[in-house]
Amino acid sequence: MTAETVRDNVEANRFELEFDGGVAFVNYTQAAGARVLTHAEVPLGQRGRGVGLRLAAGTLQLLRAQGEKVIPRCRFMVRFMERHREYADLLAPAAAASIVPRAGR
Repeated sequence: MTAETVRDNVEANRFELEFDGGVAFVNYTQAAGARVLTHAEVPLGQRGRGVGLRLAAGTLQLLRAQGEKVIPRCRFMVRFMERHREYADLLAPAAAASIVPRAGR
């Protein structure tokens, strides 16, 4: 697994990004035909180094490839999707109205 590969750990109900400093992940549940992204976590020593951005983008790219929709409930994922409108097509109808576009950084 490369540092840029996010995988779906179905047994743990989370997406994972492995790298030399550990594992970053996004927990999820299933609801209304979509993945509900409930919590994202990056190891403390790796925060501020782009790991979270790679995790978020990789998670959404994987979901797009699987043809799935998303309901972000995790604050980090909500903010990521507000700033990266290229993933707006992944929002489940119930979530689309609550995500307000913001200028990217």
